[in-house]
Amino acid sequence: MRTALLLLFLAATGLHAAAPVYVVLWFDTEDYIEPAADDAALHIAQDLTGMGVRATFKIVGEKARVLEQRERWDVIRALALHDIGYHSNFHSVQPTPALYPRDLGYLEGAAEFERREGPGARDLARIFGVRPSCYGQPGNSWAPQSYAALRHMGIPMYLDEGDHVGLGEQPFWYGGLLHVFHMGRFQLRAPLDGGEPLTNSYARFDQAAAELSARGGGVISIYYHPTEFVTTEFWDAVNFAKGANPERVAWVRPRRRSEAESARCFGILHDYVAHAKDVPRVRFVTARELLQLYGNPAAPRVERAQIAAHMAARQTFLETGGGALSAADMLLALLGMEPQFVEGPTARLAGSFRGGRIPRAAFERAKADAVSFIAANQRLPAEVWIGSATLSIGDFAATLAGDDGAAGEISVRRANLEFERYFSTEPGKAFDWPIHPAGFQAPELLELGRLQGWTLKPARLR
Repeated sequence: MRTALLLLFLAATGLHAAAPVYVVLWFDTEDYIEPAADDAALHIAQDLTGMGVRATFKIVGEKARVLEQRERWDVIRALALHDIGYHSNFHSVQPTPALYPRDLGYLEGAAEFERREGPGARDLARIFGVRPSCYGQPGNSWAPQSYAALRHMGIPMYLDEGDHVGLGEQPFWYGGLLHVFHMGRFQLRAPLDGGEPLTNSYARFDQAAAELSARGGGVISIYYHPTEFVTTEFWDAVNFAKGANPERVAWVRPRRRSEAESARCFGILHDYVAHAKDVPRVRFVTARELLQLYGNPAAPRVERAQIAAHMAARQTFLETGGGALSAADMLLALLGMEPQFVEGPTARLAGSFRGGRIPRAAFERAKADAVSFIAANQRLPAEVWIGSATLSIGDFAATLAGDDGAAGEISVRRANLEFERYFSTEPGKAFDWPIHPAGFQAPELLELGRLQGWTLKPARLR
């Protein structure tokens, strides 16, 4: 059946050459209340090692410390044979990573994220002997300020799920980090309690792999939690739901599965991985290996005329034969600056310049001032001064792109921030998580995320 599906899909697309499909299998390793979750992580890690498959275990800082306190060196050694990622310091203990930065700006929020989450990352490095390869938020507790902090912490990748930002259901660069996020049809798993035949999960995987292979390769994301193999409810849902924050002595354990039920769940995962491993062109990779496969976000060299034509019409990423450029990459090129990563602006300002044309001398001074700001701060300004008035950074970018460099006066163009369409506009849905306080919304975080959309662009396999 699997072979037939692959052949039918390839025939339908009219393509004959197949490309590799990379599967990143990751486990949010977070339950530090139920000791059986330790054994679940051990079982999964050892089983995958026996199958020749390396996964990425995103570990909560407190989980790592509890393993150390319980002297579960067997679990630590088994997990260390795989890739180690980071999943926040305390996960669901309040306040979670979307609550505490919601009312902070970009820079203040980044500092607060690093203050609260940095110790957990350092403990992972100490206990497992390696700096985490990636980070992913607990639940839907996402915050764009985390990107500046993660870069400073030396964590180069964001691996999780959510619909806050996404690009074509495949990896992308955003905030200077490689993202496997909002993967849509290519985020798959075999349900542990779905009540459907496992063959249905096989078919979904086969179809996704065939589609990606036929169009030049790509990534499938699969994730689980070790605790769900041994419990029937999540450890945090029974303790921290709706913003609750009981004292540690009052924490309760989640309900356990029977040994037979756990064995059935472990079997589903084993068989699903074995099936995927046997699909032609499929290769399991870790987050750390994906970073090698996707290289780095350096901008390719592109003719200025092509960049100017693109940015004058719309401010969003540009895909070329040599790679992709973000809107920020192109703005730097138009300013004559060397390629480098810079952050987006930290605020949205409308600008106060109301004229339709700018004298050449004034515009040249504005360009020089923008270059100086970017070089000093490694981020885009929210606005650029034209004498005693300002242009928003979007209007400035569009106006700069439309400048032929010769006219005595430059016509002002207004921004078309097309990159913003890749971000959620539903603050309730985007942050919906049982651990957040009832009715929690964070439109402020989505707005900060859109401002960093200047850095958004597709990632391309080498």
